[in-house]
Amino acid sequence: MSDKLRVGILGGTGMVGQRFVSLLENHPWFEVVAIAASPRSAGKTYEEAVGGRWKMDTPMPEAVKNIIVKNVNEVEEVAKEVDFCFSAVDMTKDEIKKIEEDYAKAETPVVSNNSAHRWTPDVPMIIPEINPEHLEVIEHQKKRLGTTRGFICVKPNCSIQSYTPVLTAWKKFEPTVAVVTTYQAISGAGKTFKDWPEMEHNIIPFIGGEEEKSEKEPLRVWGHVENGVIVPAENPIITSQCIRVPVLNGHTAAAFVNLNKKATKEELIEAMVNFSGEPQSLGLPSAPKQFIQYLEDDNRPQVALDVDYENGYGISIGRLREDSYFDWKFVGLSHNTVRGAAGGGVLMAELLKAKGFIDKK
Repeated sequence: MSDKLRVGILGGTGMVGQRFVSLLENHPWFEVVAIAASPRSAGKTYEEAVGGRWKMDTPMPEAVKNIIVKNVNEVEEVAKEVDFCFSAVDMTKDEIKKIEEDYAKAETPVVSNNSAHRWTPDVPMIIPEINPEHLEVIEHQKKRLGTTRGFICVKPNCSIQSYTPVLTAWKKFEPTVAVVTTYQAISGAGKTFKDWPEMEHNIIPFIGGEEEKSEKEPLRVWGHVENGVIVPAENPIITSQCIRVPVLNGHTAAAFVNLNKKATKEELIEAMVNFSGEPQSLGLPSAPKQFIQYLEDDNRPQVALDVDYENGYGISIGRLREDSYFDWKFVGLSHNTVRGAAGGGVLMAELLKAKGFIDKK
C-alpha cells in the first residue's frame, strides 16, 4: 500500500480541478484517488466526464483517466476514500460554505481554492511563505465544528499574488499606501480562447468582486491571531483596479507604493530576492527555491518569458523605480492558476502535512 496521502478533488472537472490533477501527477506525498463533481458527471470515468474540455497544456495523466467520478454531494461516499481533499467546486457561495463544512465534519480536511470561507474568522487564509502562523486557528475551528481532524483552510485570490509578497518583503520599510492595477488572464475566469473568443484582441475593464478582494485580502493575510480568530491588519491602505486582458495564464500588476521609512533601490531589491519562508526552510516539494526574482531588463517581466518561473510557483518583479508622486513603483507577475490557484493549494497542503495538520486516516 502506498505511503502517500489519499487525495480527493472536489470540482475536479473544471479548470482549477484539472490544474490540481495535473500538478499532483507523480507528487511525492499525495495521490489522487477520488474525483467528485456535479451529478451530471457522476458515474462516468474522469476521461469521459471531462470529454473535450481538458484545458491543460499537458495531457491528462493516465492514472486518473479511469477514476469513476463521484457525486460531490455524496459527502460520506467521497470522504471515506480520502485522507483530505482539495476543493474547486463551482457553486454559490452559500452552497460552497455548506459543502466544505460537511466534508470537514466528515473528518476530512479541506484545502480550498474557493472564496466562500476566506472571511470566516477561524478559517486560515494562507500564502505559505507569508502567514503560516495563522494555522494555529485550526484548533479553534475544530472545536466549533466538533471535529478531531476535519477543518477548512483556504488560499487567497489569485489577483493579490503578484504584489502582496513584495509588500511583505518590504515590511521593515513600513508600506503605508499601495495603488495597484492588475491585468488578469482569462484562465482566472476558467476560460480559454477557444471558449471565450470575444476576449481575443480585447480588454474588459471590470472583473466582478476582484477589486474588493485585491484591496482587502492582503490585510487578512497580514493580520494576527487573537482569541482563536484572525484579526485583519489595518494597513497599508490598498486601492486597486482589475482588468481582464487577452492572456491565457499570468496576472500582471502595476503597483505604486509609499513607504514610511526611506530605502534605496538596492535595499528594496535585496529585501525581495532574499525573502523566503517556511516552504523554503522545510524544503516542501513544490516550494520555489527563490520565491521572488528581480529582473533588471526594462521589458521584464513578460508573461511569455516569465510566467513559468519556478514552475509557476515563483513571483517575477521588474521596473522598480522612484516615482514623481509616490515613493516607488514596480511591475509584478504571477502564474494565476499555479501560484494563484491550484498550486497555491498544493503548497498549502504540503505545509499542512509538514506541520502535522493532515495525516492518514
